[in-house]
Amino acid sequence: MLSKSKVCWLSSLKGEFAVPEDLYYTKEHEWLRIEGGKCRVGVTDYAQNSLHEIVYVDLPKLGAKVELMQSIGTVESVKAVADVYSPVSGTVLEVNNTLSDAPELVNKNPYGQGWITIIVPEDLNKELLSLMKAHDYKDLLKKITEKK
Repeated sequence: MLSKSKVCWLSSLKGEFAVPEDLYYTKEHEWLRIEGGKCRVGVTDYAQNSLHEIVYVDLPKLGAKVELMQSIGTVESVKAVADVYSPVSGTVLEVNNTLSDAPELVNKNPYGQGWITIIVPEDLNKELLSLMKAHDYKDLLKKITEKK
């Protein structure tokens, strides 16, 4: 999937972070890819890099109704546990069960095999307005990494 995207890299003293241009982003470091009438969701390269070695992913329940920016699960690493927030309201259609046996895929390929869930959105056009495009997310990362 990532190979089809134009990817920008943000370089900082803390490392390089991939920021695909065809995705939408949250301030909490989730990404959303629109696929037809569905939304694929995962955590960003910056998020997985900050967490380091991911050892467990708590996936949302199939069929669950989720609200915009509601916690839909967690990503656990050897360092910390982080909530994963839904970038849209809707219904969980699919979860990436591969992560149960291979949570490290979030580290290896956060925008591809490391995706977390697919959500059927309720009001995508309205809620996209609350998300960032790649250039805005890169600006956020610059501010964050300059502070550290």
